[in-house]
Amino acid sequence: MSANVNYGMPLTHPHWFSPKSGIYHSKHAPMDLPSDPFLDVVSFIFSHRHDGVSALVDSSSGCSISYSKLLPLVKSVASGLHNMGVSQGDVVLILLPNSIYYPIVFLAVLYLGAIVTSLNPLSSVHEIRRQVAECGVGLAFTVPENFKKLEPLGISVIAVPENEKGLRHGCFSCFCYLISCDFDLPQKPVIKQDDTAGILYSSGTTGVSKGVVLSHKNLIAMVELFVRFEASQYEGSCLRNVYLAVLPMFHVYGLSLFAVGLLSLGSTVVVMRKFDIDEVVRVIDEYKVTHFPVVPPILTALITRANGVNDCKLQSLIQVSCGAAPLSSGVVGDFLRTFPAVDFIQGYGMTESTAVGTRGFNTEKFRNYSSIGLLAPNMEAKVVDWNTGSFLPPGSSGELWLRGPSIMTGYLNNEEATMSTIDRDGWLHTGDVVYFDNDGYLYIADRLKDIIKYKGFQIAPADLEAVLILHPEIVDVAVIGATDEETGEIPVAFVVTKVGSVLSPKDVMDYAAEQVAPYKKIRKVFFTNKIPRSATGKILRKQLRNCLTSKL
Repeated sequence: MSANVNYGMPLTHPHWFSPKSGIYHSKHAPMDLPSDPFLDVVSFIFSHRHDGVSALVDSSSGCSISYSKLLPLVKSVASGLHNMGVSQGDVVLILLPNSIYYPIVFLAVLYLGAIVTSLNPLSSVHEIRRQVAECGVGLAFTVPENFKKLEPLGISVIAVPENEKGLRHGCFSCFCYLISCDFDLPQKPVIKQDDTAGILYSSGTTGVSKGVVLSHKNLIAMVELFVRFEASQYEGSCLRNVYLAVLPMFHVYGLSLFAVGLLSLGSTVVVMRKFDIDEVVRVIDEYKVTHFPVVPPILTALITRANGVNDCKLQSLIQVSCGAAPLSSGVVGDFLRTFPAVDFIQGYGMTESTAVGTRGFNTEKFRNYSSIGLLAPNMEAKVVDWNTGSFLPPGSSGELWLRGPSIMTGYLNNEEATMSTIDRDGWLHTGDVVYFDNDGYLYIADRLKDIIKYKGFQIAPADLEAVLILHPEIVDVAVIGATDEETGEIPVAFVVTKVGSVLSPKDVMDYAAEQVAPYKKIRKVFFTNKIPRSATGKILRKQLRNCLTSKL
């Protein structure tokens, strides 16, 4: 069913929407993408000329990597990996928090023609084992704290320090060797745009998390259609822009900006290892940060901090951009009142679209803060009634479909999931319910999918259900998201136990916490006699949400 929203839409359709095909075209002019089939994303990034000085700066120590040393370091690590036996097509796991070395490791692996799969460094042994097995990982970059998690997996491990001050410690000797290899590859591999560059995990529209296969072509499109295009829409030199990297680089949002796209512009990226709002304020002021990409919980924390303490100046900030999860109009209003001089935009993208989708732009003549923006160049969209399959015009809500050069190759070793997400005509079925207004701006109304978004991170209910059902006293379980003002949503479990069980909610939460990353923890547990299911066995989550409303 679709919702027809009356926004005073005229009977004639705008030129960027075709009522015959149902296709929405970007209002932006198309951008030329490289036609050379033998092009890797690393060579593409460094083909752009600029006068940038500092590329990556560690926020805690001030240690930095200059642009003059960036490509030589990438080549050095790539050469060292080659000497260690890493070959084109091999899969390397990056299990790291943010650091100035993250982009170097990422780009070095791709320069070698190998493939990166990334993972939250706080992931459990179970989660790491699954991804290592599915991707065929042979080597991992991580922090010393994770050695015990990786030891049983039988793969080579390289420890990476937070900054250059840590290089003197013996456990980082292998990484020291890699960044000290002052020679290039004997022969650079022939890499095609269509070759796989990364395998990032996403829950997609439903089910357990799946490996999203992204090509060099996808990443090149992301650089042009998201990062470089957005920068081109604003006046002023990109070289003077200083970005604060708090968003994790293991997530497509942070990876696209801080480890890939911004390095083609000559911008400075100040890297924070983990989020702390007081440290964020200090770093913005100390390093004169101009651009701060965030997710809703970080934005909320920034507003609260600014309204509560007088020393929160942040005078260098030019723009704050928000994505990864829906944002309420109330929070947007609070931000605009708190930071009236700072430009604010929202955007939309998915791992499956390599973070490309929409971005908002504000001008002196037209400001639209509540929208997730206009379609990116070269991107097309449809809004589809999910019951009838009919295509909907501006003003009507339906499921968003996207098509363009950034859409993933498919899900790793999962043809069924790929075919149910990308149709024969190349349309990515996002599972998000949206509508366009008559100016071409897109708005998220709801979402069809069951994914829980906690602090911008995706949590697949099926993943948590698969963990809990293994508990000897649990006979059935369902997990849903509950709205939470601070984090967006929290995972809530409905549990059916064996007769005579004395399990407490804490027991259930502790059991799950031992096997999943901290952000995936179950936050509330309700015991029930039966999980509502359809005739085909599908969990009726809407009924559980109604039940949850009466309990909270």
